[in-house]
Amino acid sequence: MGLYDYTVYNVIQRNARIQKDRVAWISGDEKISHLEFLKRVDSLAFGLLEAGLKHGDRIGVLSQNCMEYVYLYGAAAKIGAVMLPINWRLQLEEVEYVISDGEPKIFFAGSEFQKLAGEIIPKFDFVKNQYAMGPADGYFAAFNGLMENDGVCPEVEVKTDDPYVIIHTAAVAGRQRGATLSHGNLITADMQCMYMWHLTNEDCHLLMLPLFHIAGLSACLSVMQAGGKNIILPKFDADQALQHIHDDKVSIFVEFPPMLTTLLDRNEELKLDISSLRILGGLDSPETVKRYEELSGGVYWTAYGQSETTGFVALAPYFEKPGSAGLPAYMADVEIVDPQGEFVEPGAPGEIVVRGPMVFKGYWNLDKDNEYTFRDGWHHTGDMGRFDEDGYLWYAGRMPEKELIKPGGENVYPSEVEKVILEHPAVMEAAVIGVPDKQWGEAIKAVCVLKQGESLEESELIEFVAARIARFKKPKHVVFVSELPKAEDGSIDRAKVKEACGQD
Repeated sequence: MGLYDYTVYNVIQRNARIQKDRVAWISGDEKISHLEFLKRVDSLAFGLLEAGLKHGDRIGVLSQNCMEYVYLYGAAAKIGAVMLPINWRLQLEEVEYVISDGEPKIFFAGSEFQKLAGEIIPKFDFVKNQYAMGPADGYFAAFNGLMENDGVCPEVEVKTDDPYVIIHTAAVAGRQRGATLSHGNLITADMQCMYMWHLTNEDCHLLMLPLFHIAGLSACLSVMQAGGKNIILPKFDADQALQHIHDDKVSIFVEFPPMLTTLLDRNEELKLDISSLRILGGLDSPETVKRYEELSGGVYWTAYGQSETTGFVALAPYFEKPGSAGLPAYMADVEIVDPQGEFVEPGAPGEIVVRGPMVFKGYWNLDKDNEYTFRDGWHHTGDMGRFDEDGYLWYAGRMPEKELIKPGGENVYPSEVEKVILEHPAVMEAAVIGVPDKQWGEAIKAVCVLKQGESLEESELIEFVAARIARFKKPKHVVFVSELPKAEDGSIDRAKVKEACGQD
């Protein structure tokens, strides 16, 4: 580590030094102090080095949230390895693509995914070792075997700007892209959250979002950096979440629909105390946010951000300027530009561009994409927006070539779903759009033209898609029409499709 460097591992060391006995992590019945966390991270780091991992090598992980997952994030930070967390909601071919793109040298699979991983991993000769997170079978070695040492390992020079995690985002032109984030990206984003939300070592975060998602990872690390406590849930469970909020005085979490609605509805039956919840962040309906704030006395923050910006680059309390995405954050320069790259005046729409220490290092192994994304010295988000006279950002959807649908906080590009729909032998043309949805915030709708003489049930097409890509990408609604509107060049006019069929 150089004179000016500071990494996620340094955060772990600092916590262990100044508040060693405070609880840092809760997972099931297990409670881990900051000092014990450092010791286990050090032991795992030594085990990974002994297994042949080097600075810059990738660590593939296919698992739900668990304590071992967090240890891996810590050990990777110590030795300069790069985490490659995989979305476990993806279908087999999509998981294979992420693995082939990231080329992890070592792979970890949770108990729920060992069968799937056991079928995939032998295809890749660059994976040298495989370990189980949880009970191990014959193919996967035991995770604990990596930690059976005294934790004293050689010093590895890790820079603030070194890659730390690769998060694969929604597929563009049929392929996912790995957004590469550095230690500095995450530490800066965490410090910003600490400042905006006044996080201290008294805060308790409930980690329900998956550790492959920037929102879950960033919120978790923000509270860790403040010296606070994280409670790990394998995945969202309303009863477990409410019990932890009541028992452990959870003060913060980030969510996407329908998580908060589900919690509030369930608590009408359980009647547990949720008054400790002072900060919630994410995207939700005004009705749900108002209900939360009235019941808890806390504040819900709305925001704008991407994996590529290490999370939020604009945020504000939800009702400070209802409908907006908040004010530009303290560590991001946010502007709106026209198609020529010129800044526009307040009120005028354009593309949202960002620069600053939270902007990612680029897409993994995609130099041409990076050249285009970082043109003119800005990260071009592909999102449309405008600023009002008070400086608040208003999100206005994706640019036409990068239209994005966000069901329940996941990212889905219409072109990816359309490509699968067109594989069905009965479908001639298809346009996929996003429509408002009370449960998920936004839902996927497919508008299709069938080939002459063909018939097809909506449910059949939905399951056809679900069998080929992640189920969260399947259409919730399907309509069949005689023709689709076309632009002058003969392409499908998605705007007109949305105008005609944009209701649920």
